Amino acid sequence: MSTVLNTKSTVLNTKNLSPRLLSFITALIISVINALMSLVLQPEWYIPLIVFAITFVVIYWIYYYTLQRFIYRKIKLIYKLIFQTKATKKEEFFYNNILPQKSLDEVSEEVGRWALQRRDEINMLRANEKFRKEFLANLSHELRTPVFTIQGYVDTLLNGALEDPAVNRKFLTNATKSIDRLTRLLDDLDEISKLESGKMPIIQESFVIQDLVKDVFEELSLQAKARSIEMHIKKGTERPLTVYADKPKIKQVLVNLVQNALKYGSENGNVTAGFYEVDDKHVYVEISDDGPGIAEEHLPRIFERFYRADRSRSREIGGTGLGLAIVKHIIEAHNQTVTARSTQGVGSSFGFTLEKGRGE
Repeated sequence: MSTVLNTKSTVLNTKNLSPRLLSFITALIISVINALMSLVLQPEWYIPLIVFAITFVVIYWIYYYTLQRFIYRKIKLIYKLIFQTKATKKEEFFYNNILPQKSLDEVSEEVGRWALQRRDEINMLRANEKFRKEFLANLSHELRTPVFTIQGYVDTLLNGALEDPAVNRKFLTNATKSIDRLTRLLDDLDEISKLESGKMPIIQESFVIQDLVKDVFEELSLQAKARSIEMHIKKGTERPLTVYADKPKIKQVLVNLVQNALKYGSENGNVTAGFYEVDDKHVYVEISDDGPGIAEEHLPRIFERFYRADRSRSREIGGTGLGLAIVKHIIEAHNQTVTARSTQGVGSSFGFTLEKGRGE
């Protein structure tokens, strides 16, 4: 008896214990016990054998039916609900007759993993919902400002100011500026949408990144002069480095970063471009300013659409609030990374990697 119970205990500790084997072991133990009890009551040798045979068959089939038809069907239903799949006839036969049955411990582990995965998905959905709400609120605000401005000027003109030569041209000029801002905003939103959907192809070519930065510096020289800011390439990084990227789009990235540095940098300050070989395959480009810097808590969100670290100052300076978001999308469309570093009172640096030029 003790040996049989020990054998059952050892077998029950096996992970992949099938319903058939569990039914067999249970029926065997109960049959042996009943046979021994009948031997005490009926000394005839054949009585225990009959009791053993009948008990074994009855207990085996009752136990097996209970496990197979009830418990494992419930488990199968749980699996269907979790994985939302329907097996074919061949798969059903394969799972039921060839693959070893999963133990309850394994089922518990899989359900636990499923629960963690769903929890992560729910957290992500909540974060996306929060971002969506913030985005819609910011978009509404960004659109409302120029629209209300245009509406104000137009209403004033229609109410009599149109006939006043002292103000009509001024009001029309200001309304045009708001229309231009609205157009830039819509263009930027359209560009981000195309970048996200992959409808804007990346056409790569090899070019010297320093030459492109010099072109950008030249185009933005008037903006720099207006704030008495010097733009230059960092000493020690002048050696020409060839990169392999979409030249017009990388120029747009550089224009956005340099414009940001000119807007938020200190007057009479400096904007510096640095170029570094990260490894045999990548080049790192960095645009730095010596402005007031960005608080650390804002850095993780600085590339989000419409996110502004200093909203009051951003409104004064202008812009659509989408420049850094476009930078991020363009760089990620190249399968590269963009980063931001900043220390308050020291300045900010925005950098991105590019693939090294072919043949370099």
